[in-house]
This record gives sequence, structure tokens and C-alpha cells, in this order.
Amino acid sequence: MIGAPGAEPPIAAPVSYLQVLRTPQALRVFLPALLGRLSFAMVTLVLLFAVQGSTGSFAVAGLATGAFGLANVLASPYRARLVDRWGQRLTLNSLAAAFALGLVGIAAVTAQPRPSAVMVVLLAAVTGLCSPPLGAAMRVLWGTITRTPAARRRAYSVDAVAEEVLFTTGPLLVALLITATSATVALSVTAAIAVIGTLGLTSSRVSRAVAPALVPAASSSRPLRQPGFRPVLVALLGVGIVLGVVEVTAPAIAVSVGSAGLAGVLMAAFAAGSAVGGLLYGRREWATPLPRRLIVLAGSMAALTGLIAWAPGVVALAIGLAAVGFFLAPSLVTGYLLADDLTAPEVRTEASSWINTAVNTGAAFAAAAAGVAVDAVTASAALAGGAIAAALCLLGAAPFLIGRRAAVPVTPGSGS
Repeated sequence: MIGAPGAEPPIAAPVSYLQVLRTPQALRVFLPALLGRLSFAMVTLVLLFAVQGSTGSFAVAGLATGAFGLANVLASPYRARLVDRWGQRLTLNSLAAAFALGLVGIAAVTAQPRPSAVMVVLLAAVTGLCSPPLGAAMRVLWGTITRTPAARRRAYSVDAVAEEVLFTTGPLLVALLITATSATVALSVTAAIAVIGTLGLTSSRVSRAVAPALVPAASSSRPLRQPGFRPVLVALLGVGIVLGVVEVTAPAIAVSVGSAGLAGVLMAAFAAGSAVGGLLYGRREWATPLPRRLIVLAGSMAALTGLIAWAPGVVALAIGLAAVGFFLAPSLVTGYLLADDLTAPEVRTEASSWINTAVNTGAAFAAAAAGVAVDAVTASAALAGGAIAAALCLLGAAPFLIGRRAAVPVTPGSGS
């Protein structure tokens, strides 16, 4: 087992990002994990184009991508539970194979003239159920190969920043693939990337060293049963609300000023702010307990979102979005650290996956509500409404998070 007696000594703090990446086996698992996760950054857009191009209907395409996203979010913690029980190699490889087969099946159906809309939507939903939780699995491996709280915090930070880069470059790669070939080919490439990345991760020594539980974890050890874990999810639901509102209102504002291409600039500013925030957050040694840190970070996102609702122009909006994004990656990293601290090792993949589920659920509902608000009122009103909803989530979670200070002290295990 990695980290057992006789292993290499921990990296002494302070530790740099370069030292983290030079940790034995780090790049061996991190690079294929990133490759596999690139497929998740591509799949929604390529699915949208494939279905719309074959059916001629954005409504059917929206249903398909919505079914995929909803199935993915709902199944996420349960897939992670399978990983904890049966191990990374068996579970991730099986899920990746099913995920790839689903994409190839969608490619085959959408290559036919006038495909069945019901068949396409059902295939998309089944494919979403099978997405391998590579992000959660990689965070478990980071916790295994890093030996100090500082190294673990920096590892989670660089992981979050890398994911931001993936979700910025993934859609660009989709556009290039579809332009050069077709949506059918792009679906097949997305499937291949998922399988290759997953096999690269699970074939590593460090992944094989994570022993499966083989028997179900006791119900009392489940993440949702741990004191303080649910308030963390409520707070991160607010973070997801901000994310979903921004993803809808930024393009809407760009279209309203007559420049659809401006949407990319605004979202890039948001992503860049998140990347910078994540890197700076990981470098600092924090004295503030993790629960209070999450409140401050998520509260800053909500407050700044409310402020940019009144931005006087697109330049001010871009700056404001960068400021909001600055707190996104740190909020996620803090959530992952709290998941580690509040749960047992045998449910660590599931706990990390619940963090993503909370954020993605908030983003999905907020995006739907923001779309309605943009059409009925204005994008500014949608931003303000999102800020209020996020603040309400934090107000609900804050009393319970603050009360966890004694249970989540600033110790070598807390990431502080």
C-alpha cells in the first residue's frame, strides 16, 4: 500500500506545485486521468451537435443532452460507491467500456437518416449513467501519494485548475473535430479518449494499490450520515448556482450586445479567474478552519455575482466574472478537503463524488432558471436572482458549518 511504513518520507512543507507533480507515481496517474476527463469536457457539445445535425431539431438535442447530464448527476455518487467497494481497476474499466459503447451507439444511430428521437434520448441517458468517476478516483489517488496536508492541498488545487483548462479546451477540440470530420467521428474520438485515459490510470501501480472494500461499507459510515457533511453540500449547492447562472447569462449578454463571440471571452475570463484563484489558494498556508473558509469563499462568489448584475459594460462584466471565478476553484478544493476530513477512507471516492454532485445539481437547476429569467426579464435580473439563491444556501449551511470547528480542527489531517 502506498504510504505504508518503509515508504519514502513526506515532502517537507512548504511544498511547491512542481514538487507535488514530481512525487513518485503522480504524473503516471495524473496525465491519463486528465486525458480521460477531457472526454467529459467534450461529450455534451459533441452530443448536441450530433443529435441536432441528424434530427434537425434543437429540442431533441436539448432533451438528449439534458437526459445525459441528469443521469450523470444522479448516478454519480452510486458509481463512486461501486469504485470504493470493488476497486478502481474493475469498476472504472467497466464503466469506461459501457460509456464508450453508449457513445458509439449514439454515433451509429445519429448516422442514420431520421433517427428515432426516443432512441437517441434513451441512449444518451444510459450513457450518462455510465460515466466513469475519474475526477473522484484521481482525488483518492492524490490523497494516497501525497504525505502532508500542504502537498494534498496543492495537489487538489492543481487538479482543479487542470480541470478548468480541460473544460475550456474541450469544446474547442470538438469544434475542430466536427469541422474537419463529422459529429459521428467526434463521438467516436470522445469514446476512445475516455477508454484510453481510464486504462492508463487503472493500469498504474498506485491505482492497483488502492484496495477494494469488497464488502459494503457500514451504513453509518456513508458520507451523508456524517455530521457536518450535508451542510457542506448545501454550501456547494450555492457555488453550483453561481456557476450555472454565469454559464447562461454571459452568452445572453454577449448576444444582446450583438457579438456572440464575446461569450467565449467572458467565459474565458471566468475560467482564468478560477485558475489563478486555485493556484494562489493552494500555495498559501491557512490558519482559518476549513468550514469557515468555505463560507467565506462561497459567500464571496455570491456577493460578487450580485455586484456584477449592475456592471456598466462588457469590460466591467469581464473583470467581474474573473473576480467571481477567482473563488470557484478554491471553493471546490475546500469542499474536497472537507470531504476527506469528514468521511472514512473506505467511502472516500463516494464522498468526493457527492461534492461534484452538489455543484452540478445547483448548476443544472440554476441554468434552467436563468434561461427563463433572461427571456422573461433581463440577464442582470438572472444574475441577481442567482446571487440571492446562492446566499440563501450559505445562510442555511453556515450555522452548521461554523459549529463543526471542533470536529474539523486545523490539524495535519485537515488540509490547513
